[in-house]
Amino acid sequence: MSAQAEVSRHAIRGARWRWSEAAFWLVVLACAFAFPSRYLIMADIARLALFALSLDLILGYAGIVSLGHAAFFGVGAYSAGLMALHGIITEPVAALIAAGLVAMALGFLTSFLVIRGADLTRLMVTLGIALLLEALAERFSDITGGTDGLQGIEMQPILKLFAFDIFGKVGLFYSLAVLFLLFLLARRIVHSPFGLSLRAIKNNPLRAAAIGIPVNRRLIAIYTLSAFYAGIAGALFTQTTALASLDVFSFERSADLMLVLVIGGAGYLYGGLIGAVVFRMLQEVFSTITPQYWQFWIGLVLVVIVLVGRPRMHRWALWAPNLIIKQIAGRKAVVAVPESDA
Repeated sequence: MSAQAEVSRHAIRGARWRWSEAAFWLVVLACAFAFPSRYLIMADIARLALFALSLDLILGYAGIVSLGHAAFFGVGAYSAGLMALHGIITEPVAALIAAGLVAMALGFLTSFLVIRGADLTRLMVTLGIALLLEALAERFSDITGGTDGLQGIEMQPILKLFAFDIFGKVGLFYSLAVLFLLFLLARRIVHSPFGLSLRAIKNNPLRAAAIGIPVNRRLIAIYTLSAFYAGIAGALFTQTTALASLDVFSFERSADLMLVLVIGGAGYLYGGLIGAVVFRMLQEVFSTITPQYWQFWIGLVLVVIVLVGRPRMHRWALWAPNLIIKQIAGRKAVVAVPESDA
């Protein structure tokens, strides 16, 4: 078998859907119907999951670290808010795509800075871009609203059919639909030859360049796509909350995003989704128990994850289900053997 055929076979095998993936999305949909009083926090989780997915594309698959990913989130948020506020694009889906394209353009322009240097340089450059955009948003307060943010944002019905409600039901299903569609696109990309080349670059960029992979062009492409995803997440935030303030550019937002990937794991698409759920649930529980010290408890959870190790915790979590499955399989394997006549 040729190398090209082997790569194609590996990509096709990895792109196949597994029952666990279908079960994950069915559980997500079931939760959306089962907890009508939690629409707002579930919509927040969906937005955070999409935001984490955008970072996972560059960190988990291309090895690009970023501490300023909130820059693209904020650009998408303000773009959607300004378009709705001034009546430029009033339909939410069209405005969502337009805001993502604005963030995508910014990602393309800044990618030439990010691909230069090592991890520490990239950390400083991405953080600097986010801080610069936050300062510009505060400087031009006549456009952005400054510390008060954009006021009077009114969102039109989605596709002129589904109006946003105060309970967040429409916002939740809108966010879930966008998350699922963009997840399908990301899944297709990471299991394509393009995605395999990104893994090669992450493992050894010099070897990847030696075998003919255009390293810089691949990194620019995935960084630009990641900015598009982050811009979509920011636009979703503005459209579902009717709010856009300087907080969307904050360092804390980028830091929380890194924590989400630490909890869920980088390098596989469900890590950001699972991490978003766990992070928000931990935040909700700990802030209810100790409102002033919830960050301490989340930090303690992170320390435990690092010390114990995610693979070991995964084995512990699956120990009981695997034991039950083995016992059931063992019972089915018992076959009655007839006694001999002797």
